[in-house]
Amino acid sequence: MIQTGPATLALLCALGLAACDGPQPPSAGPAAATTAPPDFAEASIGELAAKMAAGELDSRRLTRWYLDRIAAIDDAGPTLNAVVEINPDALAIAESLDAERAAGKVRGPLHGIPVLLKDNVDTGDRMKTAAGSLALSDHMAARDAFMVARLRQAGAVILGKTNLSEWANFRSRDSSSGWSSRGGQTKNPYALDRNPCGSSSGTGAAIAAGLAVVGVGTETDGSIVCPASANGLVGIKPTVGLVSRSGIIPIAHSQDTAGPMARSVADAAILLAALRGVDAADAASAASAAHADIDLTAALDAGTLKGKRIGVARQFFGFDRRVDAIMAQAIETLRSQGAEVIDPVDLPNFRQYGQQEFTVLLHECKHGLERYLAERAPQAPVRTLADVIAFNTREAAHTMPWFGQDTLEAAQAGGGLDCDEYRQALADAKRMAGPEGIVAALAAHDLDALLAPSNGPAWLTDPANGDSFGGGSSQPAAVAGYPNITVPAGFVHGLPVGVSFFGAAWSEPTLIGIAHAYEQAQRARKPPTFRATVGAP
Repeated sequence: MIQTGPATLALLCALGLAACDGPQPPSAGPAAATTAPPDFAEASIGELAAKMAAGELDSRRLTRWYLDRIAAIDDAGPTLNAVVEINPDALAIAESLDAERAAGKVRGPLHGIPVLLKDNVDTGDRMKTAAGSLALSDHMAARDAFMVARLRQAGAVILGKTNLSEWANFRSRDSSSGWSSRGGQTKNPYALDRNPCGSSSGTGAAIAAGLAVVGVGTETDGSIVCPASANGLVGIKPTVGLVSRSGIIPIAHSQDTAGPMARSVADAAILLAALRGVDAADAASAASAAHADIDLTAALDAGTLKGKRIGVARQFFGFDRRVDAIMAQAIETLRSQGAEVIDPVDLPNFRQYGQQEFTVLLHECKHGLERYLAERAPQAPVRTLADVIAFNTREAAHTMPWFGQDTLEAAQAGGGLDCDEYRQALADAKRMAGPEGIVAALAAHDLDALLAPSNGPAWLTDPANGDSFGGGSSQPAAVAGYPNITVPAGFVHGLPVGVSFFGAAWSEPTLIGIAHAYEQAQRARKPPTFRATVGAP
């Protein structure tokens, strides 16, 4: 982590007990004694944009505040280990955006808003893009990922990169989520000995802890919705193709997508609107052109639930009675707001395509990673998946102190995209999860969306034994390539639990509306308190 100043001053700044930028205000007089110091840890995009529009705040001051909070909370204090690198140009970018605002140019709601990116997203600046791997620890992308260019056009301040489960959690089945050889182990801010889930673990922990306003994660299966749920956030896994993947270190092109992670549905919708766009370098994004004019933020209406038909996918329940109780409360909240809840709804082909999915991921990982290395990282010390495996073997003391690389080795041993095994697995998985799965369930009951628990409460981090996932409902939407939104729903012993709403392709506006109305009625989210363990003060 790059330190941004003396630790003591940084801590005082982050807690609002010292001026973080510029001269100290006068200490004499009753007004100075009673004026509350700034605290932006829970601030929304709308609140911050309003303050900047009113001249009460500027982007440089806001960016400085988050940089100091990262030094105090992430590097020192609880040491979340969520941010692996600070953008050395963040303050300069903020100043230039302030100058634009002063000249009367405001690019939109993200103008001057600090955003964190996962460490598998290319930025054509002075930061690295490594997917948490030491093999790419010196890799600096020559140009921005398409979606990063979209963020810059929208006026966002790219604040830094967040830690992740190495290679987006596609290195070993024995991995500890949130651990990478580049960044170490990220902690959950609700209980520091608990896991943040992965692979977008750093983004989840950072945004929950107020280290930036919003963040970007990526998902192949569960890597946005699980860390969002475990860290008390809203996470949107979009339809594959809504957000371009070019410039993102891949796992599988048939399932990969980036998406927003935020403290509210409104902030997530604003960020998603900026991220999306048709990119000639990503064929999947061409389909999003038909939806380009849809205003994702127009669905942010607290009355949206009236008349909506939501099906309860009971097959995902039963793994934890406490989670079931939280889901029961969520269902009652939906009903109280006018939704028609159909309970239960059977999801066809439930858990019948896991092996097909894994086969697809193995084949697409090798193909996609080697294409990325050839196109985006030609100067990197690794050029092929075999090179990555060999590097990890040579540097095993640093890269594999806790778990190996069996998943990468299985991908290396597999065939290419032209083999019958891959083609059949892809066709079967897509069909069973999509048209014959989610779409069939929606059609059978004339539903707008399906509901399920996102995950169970966060487990104890245990690098020796790996992850202990409890529950989870990400697979159908992930395999089908359909959208999925998780929203905070409650707590188990202070550990967040989310509820997921998922539906057909391109149904983001409907799901955003449902999620926002539920969020406004339930008001379940509470900020973390950085306890050492569950039950600690």
